[in-house]
Amino acid sequence: MRMASAATQLASRASLSKEGSAGGCLTICDVGKTYDPDGTCVEALKGCSIEVKAGAFVAIVGPSGCGKTTLLNMIAGFDAVSSGEIYMDGRLIAAPDLPPQPGPDRVVVFQNGALFPWKTVLENVSYGPVRQKVLTRKQAKKKAIDLLRQCGGLDAVAGSYPAQLSSGMQRRVEVVRALINEPKVLLLDEPFRAMDTVSKTTMHQHLLEMYRICRKTIVFTTHDLDEAIYLADTIIVMTTRPGTIKHIIGVTLQRPRLPKMLFSHEYLELKRRAAESVHVEARKAFERGEREQA
Repeated sequence: MRMASAATQLASRASLSKEGSAGGCLTICDVGKTYDPDGTCVEALKGCSIEVKAGAFVAIVGPSGCGKTTLLNMIAGFDAVSSGEIYMDGRLIAAPDLPPQPGPDRVVVFQNGALFPWKTVLENVSYGPVRQKVLTRKQAKKKAIDLLRQCGGLDAVAGSYPAQLSSGMQRRVEVVRALINEPKVLLLDEPFRAMDTVSKTTMHQHLLEMYRICRKTIVFTTHDLDEAIYLADTIIVMTTRPGTIKHIIGVTLQRPRLPKMLFSHEYLELKRRAAESVHVEARKAFERGEREQA
């Protein structure tokens, strides 16, 4: 039997406060990750502890190689933790003695896209519930059309193939495909990284609208401070490798978020604080990289 610990007590406090809540509370307790412990022994993460309330929007920022994606993959159940524990709604989902446990309650939208090119938008979105045998094909297509309609009128391209859509529209479809599975947590790994400024700005508004409609817990990794501040309720700043939690910054901008907020004193002060923290770590990563190459 697993002994009671401070981490377990923390997770217990993070369990659902009301019966019938949609859930999605994440408790990350002293998590670490070491790759190839018997060989090169690369320590990617060390002692990470975070609490994410159900329905919160959290952005994780930090220099390249700080472990943002590694942490996301461990929450998703794609990668095992080397130390520490991860709970969702008080249920243990990751620990060193547990194999990785991916599930439909945690869905990832990757930065490189993952739509099936041979399926239409409707077929892509409805695929998950049918594959999981949660809905019949007819039920899944009806639900997909309804959700596509809610999310910016995407039902108009339901019969199109991914190659016929812009990159921004493809990314919107991917988010809808994730949402149809009704996950408790939506994990987005730098989903707009390759987009130009105009497309990214448009995508921000679409994502904010989807968040307003569905109100899922979102954990979002990004290099873009403007993006993190504009979208999230909380910004987690990570150090260079081994990644640890350096700062947690609460975003006090009201919702709904509007583009004019980008010019407010409140926004600029948040960006100054975040930039100071991130730039120190970016410089460390750059200097270490130079030494490693020398």
